[in-house]
Amino acid sequence: MSDQISPIELEALLQSDSVTLLDVRRANDRESNPNAIQGATWQAPENVAAWAKAIPADKPVVIYCARGGSVSVSVHAALQEEGFNVQFVEGGLAAWEEHLAKR
Repeated sequence: MSDQISPIELEALLQSDSVTLLDVRRANDRESNPNAIQGATWQAPENVAAWAKAIPADKPVVIYCARGGSVSVSVHAALQEEGFNVQFVEGGLAAWEEHLAKR
């Protein structure tokens, strides 16, 4: 499985309701753009060790940050270390919003 998932792939996955979707943007990024991908739960990226224990282990996990960069990469690595099947959205929320605008 690839570490990244495209917005198109995520859209199909979300229709199946078989994924845990997490918004892991930094608080200031979230404040500057309050939009979110429908169905996502926000979790502070700096607290991943604390909240990872509450994620259901029976579903794949998809995370996203503002642009699919360092925040996604670091949270992805932390969740992989905990044994989760995890991917992050290629391009983050910015790519997701661009994808929606093209539909």
